Amino acid sequence: MKKLDFYLGWFIVLLLSAMLFTVLWGVCARYIMDSPSSWTEELARFFLIWVSMLGAAYVSGKRDHITIDLWPEHVIKKYGRIMDVSVSLVIILFVFAVFIVGGIRYIYVSFKLWQTSAALEIPMGYIYLILPLTGFCVLFYRIGFLIKDLK
Repeated sequence: MKKLDFYLGWFIVLLLSAMLFTVLWGVCARYIMDSPSSWTEELARFFLIWVSMLGAAYVSGKRDHITIDLWPEHVIKKYGRIMDVSVSLVIILFVFAVFIVGGIRYIYVSFKLWQTSAALEIPMGYIYLILPLTGFCVLFYRIGFLIKDLK
């Protein structure tokens, strides 16, 4: 899991840097050169989607995702392990169904219908690849946590 953390973290930093330079170029082109660039806003949006999705996978791998403490402390101490296993199983099922199966179907339909982005004319299936990629990352993390929780 540490290798995935390392590579995922650096890939997110790389995407965030590319998004920063894309936005800076768009601002410079619009206000300094007085020639707005049509592709920078769309590319920055795609980078934001990828950074958000991979960032969610990264945070999931650190177990730093948002939690709401509804249970009293004594219930957590008594049933905490069962709750962790249950949560991991629900997340695994959800991620598999929505991100992996749903994401692959979404990519297939996108390529089948020849959907392209407006300014860059990139096939949208390439943008939607982030869904199963994020799903596999979260699945990898969650299965590792599940194995650890069951030991």
